[in-house]
Amino acid sequence: MTVFTEETRERAREIIARYPADRSRSALLPLLHLVQAEEGYVSPAGVTFCAEVLGLNKAQVGAVATFYTMYKRKPTGDFLVSVCTNTMCNVLGGQEVYDTLSEHLGVGHDETTADGTITLEHAECLAACDYGPVMTVNYDFFDGVDPTTAVGVVDELRAGGRPMPTRGARLCTLKEMAVQLAGFADERDGAVADGGPGEPTLRGLRLAQEHGVSVPGFDPNTPIRSKAEADKAAAEAKAKAEAAKPAPVEATTAPVKGGDGAATPTAAPATPVTGGDGAATPTGNAEPVEPAAATGSTAPDVKAPDDKSPQVRTAETRQPDAGTAVPDAPGTKAPAQTSPPAPRDAQAAQAAGAAANAPAGDGKPAGDSTGAQERNLTEASADADGTDHAAASETGAQK
Repeated sequence: MTVFTEETRERAREIIARYPADRSRSALLPLLHLVQAEEGYVSPAGVTFCAEVLGLNKAQVGAVATFYTMYKRKPTGDFLVSVCTNTMCNVLGGQEVYDTLSEHLGVGHDETTADGTITLEHAECLAACDYGPVMTVNYDFFDGVDPTTAVGVVDELRAGGRPMPTRGARLCTLKEMAVQLAGFADERDGAVADGGPGEPTLRGLRLAQEHGVSVPGFDPNTPIRSKAEADKAAAEAKAKAEAAKPAPVEATTAPVKGGDGAATPTAAPATPVTGGDGAATPTGNAEPVEPAAATGSTAPDVKAPDDKSPQVRTAETRQPDAGTAVPDAPGTKAPAQTSPPAPRDAQAAQAAGAAANAPAGDGKPAGDSTGAQERNLTEASADADGTDHAAASETGAQK
């Protein structure tokens, strides 16, 4: 069983501290990248480590680790070579590139060469159709490849070289890439100074400049505002719009001269209705109808959806009129009991059976637990004070 280094544990505490205490499970994705950076894949020990530091059970962590293809479940080579075999690249020769590499390396999909250098896989799409056929090495692009150039790339990798990708920074190993995906900068000198954009990307930029195509009011130097700042700006804009609305104008009567020349006040002029003979027939004085003011929606103001927890939003979506909550689905209504209660002797037998079967070791309740994060934050504070955090970790594990 792998014992993760103290550097990994310190980085784990740093990752968890990025999230609110009651949302610590959001740190699971970068934590999985972190353990993959140390082992080269997400091992059972890595799943256990993530479950312990986040207060989850191993089933919850395993469900995420098996969902995303970027988390490898068995040892992977230093360089993951992915060849796109989807429609566009396939038409342009992607399948031939993959078949040639498979024969040249002597491995199939998701298999690693004997020297542990190359793991080959075919990818459904690498989102680079303009550059097809494409392949990536640890997610860095090699555009417009053919069987010959692809073999040249893998041979250089096996010889210890680092071929330069078509676009992006210089190559790094899969473990080094996993550290970056966990949210830590590439510390190699000048690692991000190489590479550049591809010609199709530049062609699109030139066309946009030539024809004046741009997003109205776009300023790339504008900082991204926080939610509080955005809400404040929206409230100010709404208040300004309300103040700019013209005051309602009251209806007035216009004087009309009668037969004797005297001004006679009348209401709004009647709407003429054409009779059967074509003559316009007055219909009397009608009340003036004012157009409805465009005031927008009449629905009452409600809080923004992101003010609620994801669990509550999901429960309300399933049952909008829920009035009471049950532990496994906040905001939903408990179903009515449709069967009579079990006899007393059956209840006693059930209680005895439950008492005789202790829960499994990882049978923790589902959901977030702030205890694990509080322990990690305490250890991080102890590091700053010079306290021996290894002893603190052992104490926390015993607890």
